[in-house]
Amino acid sequence: MNWELKKFKELKVEEIYKILEIRNKVFIVEQQCAYQDCDGKDENAYHLYLQDNDKIIAYLRILKKGVSYDEISIGRVLVNKNYRGKGISREMMLKAINFIELNLNEKEIKIQAQAYLINFYKSLGFKEVSDEYLEDNIPHIDMLYKNKMI
Repeated sequence: MNWELKKFKELKVEEIYKILEIRNKVFIVEQQCAYQDCDGKDENAYHLYLQDNDKIIAYLRILKKGVSYDEISIGRVLVNKNYRGKGISREMMLKAINFIELNLNEKEIKIQAQAYLINFYKSLGFKEVSDEYLEDNIPHIDMLYKNKMI
């Protein structure tokens, strides 16, 4: 298994297809949620993913400031259901946070977390900054990470 972190323009057509395939499989089919996945934000994002052989099994995207929030943000966080419970999502989030802090020199990260994952994100240092709300009929909460060195 190997991690990849690429800007959109660095992705090959096959990689884009596999990313969209796993995002649709998890967020649209598995969660039974009809929403517009291709939202125009991918082109300005970093894409972090884990491959097992030729298959993407974990993914997230990092969006620059001003794209979704005033802060840099992480979204579309997923792990293929056959690989869950193995610490991959924690490892992936830590890689993303480290990249944001060390390479992009950002100290705050905002996310839109599905409510059932609040404790997971809290364990990574995120704090709740909104009330719970429905997004695409799924309970969410906004959360903010601030580097403790500020």
